[in-house]
Amino acid sequence: MTAPRTAAFITDAPRVAGSEVWLLDVLPLLPAHGWQPTVFLPDRDTLDELARRFGAAGVPVERFGDPATLPDRTRAFHLRVLQAWEPATYRQLLPRLASPRLAVLHDQLEYHYPAPVRLLYREIYRRTKARPLRAADRLVTVSRWGGAFLRGPLGLPQVGEVTNGADPTKFRPAHPGEREALRAEYGFTRFTVLIPGRFAPEKNQLTALLAARHAPDLDFVFVGDQDAGLGAAAHRLQKLLRLGNVRFLGRRWDMPELYRAADVLLQPTLAENQSLVTLEAMSSALPIVTTPIPAQAELVKDGLTGLLVPAQPRLLATALQALAAHPDRARHLGLNARQFVLDHHTIHHTAALVAAVLHGTLPERRSRA
Repeated sequence: MTAPRTAAFITDAPRVAGSEVWLLDVLPLLPAHGWQPTVFLPDRDTLDELARRFGAAGVPVERFGDPATLPDRTRAFHLRVLQAWEPATYRQLLPRLASPRLAVLHDQLEYHYPAPVRLLYREIYRRTKARPLRAADRLVTVSRWGGAFLRGPLGLPQVGEVTNGADPTKFRPAHPGEREALRAEYGFTRFTVLIPGRFAPEKNQLTALLAARHAPDLDFVFVGDQDAGLGAAAHRLQKLLRLGNVRFLGRRWDMPELYRAADVLLQPTLAENQSLVTLEAMSSALPIVTTPIPAQAELVKDGLTGLLVPAQPRLLATALQALAAHPDRARHLGLNARQFVLDHHTIHHTAALVAAVLHGTLPERRSRA
């Protein structure tokens, strides 16, 4: 039997977000494809639970304090895979990591703000993060749109695409009686709109709050990290507008159950690469209301697997109320969404694509291409 190849997956994450959930979902599946991964995590208490979950899934974890130690600590692996939050991490590590070295980009890449801000952000990204990425032997991103954007406007070579996926057994529709029990546990008594995501300008939660003002007959439940900035502002706005139909749950590990208990997912986002939240909700047969930015339109087919609606509070509220008034249509959208995930975007699809990219990055494989 051929010994498995080894890969060091390195992240500089300060806390758990979508890219870290991606690692937690994908890495345990790689041994079935001939790869033994080890994940390198910063030694932060915000990542302790993530480290525990990697260990429970059979993925070895190494913690680090000083990133400068990583080139030596990862030298014995067949391959090094870096996914970073900070441009400085790419500048510091990519030239020093042994080859072959692969960078995985979950970055949102393009912010769909008004044109001057949008173009400014693109230029900042080009000068700060895109430049050091050229030191990688290969780049991979998680959507077809993202790959085209990196190769086109940003002019980066050697960009592959590994589309995201959801676990259809973990993120599934509720069994008979389960939904009612979950709704009672969470206190969901009316048509419930779920808004997951860390509080950040591009996630656009303030627009969702204003949509709640236009839809007092619906309940809006926000899930995700609430920092002292936008999170606090959202709480203040809720009080200012006296929104009794809004709740904040904070960071949760019970997202599968929340999807099964809710009635619809609202994502008024202005920037995505390929949203795990969207795929998880779709896999759970939850109808989606989101914005028509390219990354979301790659997943959500308007009127078939969800609704694409401009990020305007009144328009979002109208779309949500229409689904509440027509539960059969909402159910149909949700079932179509789950089938789309089963056909194209399961975590098993993603793991197979990741393994193929890892094999293709090895020197002997690339020399034969």
